[in-house]
Amino acid sequence: MSIRPVKRVARSTPVLEGAGVHLHRAFGFGTTSEFDPFLLFDDFRNDNPDDYLAGFPWHPHRGIETITYVLAGSVDHGDSLGNQGSLGSGDVQWMTAGSGILHQEMPKGDPQGRMHGFQLWANLPSSLKMTAPRYQDVTSNSIPEIVDDDGTRVRVICGDFWGKSGPVDGVAAAPRYLDISVPAGVRKRLVVETSRNAFAYVFEGSGVFKDASEPRAVQTELAGSDAPAMPDPISDRSLVVFDTGDEVVVQAGPTGIRFLLVSGLPIQEPVAWRGPIVMNTTEQLQQAYAELRSGTFIK
Repeated sequence: MSIRPVKRVARSTPVLEGAGVHLHRAFGFGTTSEFDPFLLFDDFRNDNPDDYLAGFPWHPHRGIETITYVLAGSVDHGDSLGNQGSLGSGDVQWMTAGSGILHQEMPKGDPQGRMHGFQLWANLPSSLKMTAPRYQDVTSNSIPEIVDDDGTRVRVICGDFWGKSGPVDGVAAAPRYLDISVPAGVRKRLVVETSRNAFAYVFEGSGVFKDASEPRAVQTELAGSDAPAMPDPISDRSLVVFDTGDEVVVQAGPTGIRFLLVSGLPIQEPVAWRGPIVMNTTEQLQQAYAELRSGTFIK
């Protein structure tokens, strides 16, 4: 087995989206190759209702899939096809926008006013850009949770892991989307096939991912110390981008660590992207926006 080195660690950055929702963006609207097939990842977490209740009113999507995972509070949603519903704590919605959809997402807090969730955008290959839109609404109790002997817990939202399969299926890039909790002090090895791009997003506790300490070893040597360098722990709202290999190693800190581990098969196609629409060529992008203006966007 070859351990995936950590390519880089980055803090998610505050952004304002929708009608005035304060959230943190881990990546998006930049170079897509190192995350392919994923395009964007947002952490919408807030304890102040004024910072999220305006929500995400009606807006279009085409050419992508959006994955919403709610941890606290709820998100009411509706679309141009007549679908509507509400996602609660632990629920997931996997929306394939395909040829085009108009929808809205309106977050609500829990009784204490807290709202917490994530949204991931996954690209669609050219052969499926104009596929029929569909939803997969997944309730929390249908998501398998595995508890290992050392207390590690894994919720399998999509893909196969440790003999369990997530309830989301038929997704183009065969993604694996895991919610992982590792107890304090536990060191865990997690398989991620070499063919996949992979990232982790830490949202509780702290820990160290294997090889994150290598650059620090040089600093220790220059300082004249014989002691091995101790890597900086990776903590809340941190993105970890992995290089190639077939497993990830994490050492949980003194309070444990909880993170999403997401991987997928690269599509390796051109990306033409503007706002909520992602196509392969500029011409396709221009056509999509022309259809929005003319009222022919929905197929």
